[in-house]
Amino acid sequence: MPMELVPHDLDFDYLSKRRVCIAASLILILLGVVATIVRGGPPVGIDFAGGTEVQLRFDAGVSADESRLRDVARGAGFEDATVVRFGEADASEFLIKFKGEPVSTSAAGSAGNADEEGGLAANARVARLEDTIREQIGGFTEQRVEYVGPKVGEDLRRDGMNALLMSAVAILIYVAFRFSSRYAPGAVVALVHDVLVTSSLLVMANFFFRIEFDLQILAALLAIVGYSLNDTIIIYDRIRENLELHPASDLEAVLNLSVNQTMSRTVLTSGTTMLAVIALLTFGGEVIFPFSFTMAIGIVVGTYSSIFIAAPVLLYLERRYGNPKTPSAGAVARRGAAVGRARA
Repeated sequence: MPMELVPHDLDFDYLSKRRVCIAASLILILLGVVATIVRGGPPVGIDFAGGTEVQLRFDAGVSADESRLRDVARGAGFEDATVVRFGEADASEFLIKFKGEPVSTSAAGSAGNADEEGGLAANARVARLEDTIREQIGGFTEQRVEYVGPKVGEDLRRDGMNALLMSAVAILIYVAFRFSSRYAPGAVVALVHDVLVTSSLLVMANFFFRIEFDLQILAALLAIVGYSLNDTIIIYDRIRENLELHPASDLEAVLNLSVNQTMSRTVLTSGTTMLAVIALLTFGGEVIFPFSFTMAIGIVVGTYSSIFIAAPVLLYLERRYGNPKTPSAGAVARRGAAVGRARA
């Protein structure tokens, strides 16, 4: 017998909550916009804004921690420096990140020269930082130094936005081919919703702990898009089956039936994925914390949007632009009984 956390014959009216849920999503997005304005822009990491990463391993017997390293770095003039520890809590390996000082393109002659001059300036700043750390904390071995110029950061930022845009177009084409064109807008709206709500929550979370938009966050957002699409496809597939089985039934009743029938699978899939993400959050350390945290938010948001965003969008479009014979909400009481008997 298949495992079911949610009864297959559950009869909950999800679509009746659509206005409240859509309003809640819009409020979250608005709060994210306000938070972005308040902090003077989105919290962008060095992958997109340009900057330097320095990985250091301290010698045995040297006492170092994130707080002390951060204080030393800021005392040396690196006010925006962030410090994360690699590995266990007692590990002596740290990653220090700081933004690059802007280099005038007009003075350098070109964006390429600006990046080259920025790299030379970054080397000098790294040397100054390492000298200060060595004097105030102790000896260490430099594991690696990586510099991202502003031009490269701009290219990465543009490529990231293009990746999200192309994923939306690909989903539009896939859903239109897999089902029909009437299903595609709901999937794309859910995709945009997931990215906007997750990004808004990340911006607000930045007031409590440091999370910056970088390649890790971009990878998590793309993973969330794919994960949410999977949930949406499962629900849409059941909607299509039920519409074929009950062509005369009210559309809203069919959508509710389909969501109820797939709820057990949705909960199991989301729950098992969340367990893996919780393991990453617990044992993954600070280096991958932004990715894990974003995935945790995205799983919840993606599951929510498949139920309360994608299905209501399909309902709205069908009633406004679809088959004129599609029953309206007023027909639920008259013809919903046929669908109710199908649950028995």
